[in-house]
Amino acid sequence: MQLAVVEEKFPRLVRAIRCLAGGGEEDEAVMLADELAGITAMVAEKFTNDRTAEGIQRAFFLTVGGVSLGLEHELEHEGDEAALDFLIEHGAEHAFQAGFRMIRDLSQLPEDSLVGEYDLDPVYVQRRLKELFVDICSADPSQNWSGLERYEQQYQQRKGVQAIVRAAGWLRRHHYAGPITDPDLNAEGVIAVAIIFAIEGGGRIVARTGQKEFERLVGSVRKNKPDYETGWAELMAQVPAQHQAVLAERIESYREHCTVIQKIRTRTAMKTLFAELENYAGSELDADYS
Repeated sequence: MQLAVVEEKFPRLVRAIRCLAGGGEEDEAVMLADELAGITAMVAEKFTNDRTAEGIQRAFFLTVGGVSLGLEHELEHEGDEAALDFLIEHGAEHAFQAGFRMIRDLSQLPEDSLVGEYDLDPVYVQRRLKELFVDICSADPSQNWSGLERYEQQYQQRKGVQAIVRAAGWLRRHHYAGPITDPDLNAEGVIAVAIIFAIEGGGRIVARTGQKEFERLVGSVRKNKPDYETGWAELMAQVPAQHQAVLAERIESYREHCTVIQKIRTRTAMKTLFAELENYAGSELDADYS
C-alpha cells in the first residue's frame, strides 16, 4: 500500500522567518521579533485575555495568522524570500493590518440571506469580526495552517449571498405597490415571490404578498393560462444586468422544482397552495393575510 504524501504548509510568516537562517541578518531578526511582540501585545489586549499565559499564547497565534494572511494577500504569486524582504522593508505591522482588513471586509459581507435589523448592531458587528478573526487567523507556528483557504472559501460563499441580498433589495425597492422598507429581509423569499408572480405576465414586480393577492394570482393563471416563460422574460427585462444572474439561476430551479408553480393550474385547494407558498416566501408573506 502506498502512503499518501502530506504536504507541509506552515503559516507564511513562519516560512519567511526560516529564510533568515544562516543569512546573518541578526539586526533584521531582532527588529522583526520586537515588532511581532508588539503586535501580540495589542492583539492580547483587544481580542484575548492579556493577563494570562494562555491569552498571550492565543494572541501570538492570531498574530502569526494575521501577518501570514496579509503576506499571502500582498505576495500572492511570490515566494518566501520575497515575503521576508517584504517584512524587512515594510514591517510586520503592515502585513498584519492588511490581513486584518481582509477579515474586517469579510465580516461585513452577509453570512446568509436572512438579514435582520440586529445585523447592523455595533455590538453584533464587533462580535462577528472577532469570531472570524479567531476562526481564520489562529495559527500555531509548528503546525500546518489553512487560514487562507478558509478565507477564500468564505469569501466566495458570502459574495454569492451578497448577490442574492442585493437582488432582493432591488426587487423590494421596485415593488409594484411602492418600496418595501422593512429592515428584516428574507432575500430568498423575496426572489421566490417575484418569480412565482411573474408567471402571470405583464412584468409587474411583486416582492411581498398576502393571501388575497395570491388568490387573485391563482384565479388569473387558471383562467388565462399564461406562458410562464414569457412572464419570466418580462421580469428579467426589467431587472438590471448585475442582478440577472441570480434571478436566472432561481428561475431555472423553480421551473422544474417549485411546487407552487407545478400545482397552480391544477385543482389543488387554495389552502394547500398557500401553505406551499409559505415554504418559499417565509416572512415575506404579509402576516395579516390581507
